[in-house]
Amino acid sequence: MRVELERGVWRPMTQADLAAVASVANKVHISYPEDDAVQAERLALYPEGCAVLEHEGAVSGYAITHPWRCAEPPALNVMLGTLPERPTTYYIHDFAVLPETRGSGAGSAFANAVIAHARSRALPNVSLVAVNKSIPFWSRFGFEVVSEPSLHARLLTYDADARYMVRRF
Repeated sequence: MRVELERGVWRPMTQADLAAVASVANKVHISYPEDDAVQAERLALYPEGCAVLEHEGAVSGYAITHPWRCAEPPALNVMLGTLPERPTTYYIHDFAVLPETRGSGAGSAFANAVIAHARSRALPNVSLVAVNKSIPFWSRFGFEVVSEPSLHARLLTYDADARYMVRRF
């Protein structure tokens, strides 16, 4: 996934980026820590779904996405092992941009690119767990909160305010 921006570029993530990804995660997702091995595994399982936002030679954001099963978001900080043979959603596992990057259009560019990527894979929807009061951001791109009682325990691995959202095609 490569998206040129006025201030930077979303480019494919590499193994060499993982330390910078962890640094951004530690600043943005303080309440949602994941082991470095989780990010490395996602990159190994589906590299075309992993990107970093680079501006002036520094990583200021990242995204980790992959095919998955709808209404079964992985719990926080859990290794997947493998991706499903027959995915039913394109899952946004993690998305973070540093505060100083917000408002630059980088988030919108990413959201549009990942929706297009999911469509190109002929998946029926894109899903995510919204945290950090991000529901209004994702709603702008057609994501809707799904209230499914079976998700309650899994969402609590994030926090009580986490919400599962789906953008259908």
